[in-house]
Amino acid sequence: MSTTELIAAYYQAFNAGDMPAFLALLSDDVVHDINQGERQQGKARFAAFMEHMNRCYRERLTDLVIMPSADGQRAAAEFVVHGEYLASDEGLPEARGQRYVLPAGAFFYIKGGKVARVTNYYNLTDWIDQVQDYP
Repeated sequence: MSTTELIAAYYQAFNAGDMPAFLALLSDDVVHDINQGERQQGKARFAAFMEHMNRCYRERLTDLVIMPSADGQRAAAEFVVHGEYLASDEGLPEARGQRYVLPAGAFFYIKGGKVARVTNYYNLTDWIDQVQDYP
């Protein structure tokens, strides 16, 4: 599987809510750099993070553009997050079913045909403004 195919499969599994397929694309020692948060390591920690996220948010990603490096070891992805805030997340505004649309991106390191590192980025201030101002 090429780097582009791997990243596309990662986001297809995410959009389908297929966590077993999603997690199968990660190396066992995957490094996950959480947007404006900590660095976590290991597939089990990533799975726990995703369980939390899926409880608090329902998200679908569109307009995906994948940009692999020439050697296929790294890639960047840009996309738009269409989400709904389902359950209040610690330290963030109260959830009331607010909807949001947010540009985002991620950087990947690929090793052995698996995602070995993913660093996500979105503008948290923009997200907070959207959910606080939601009707």
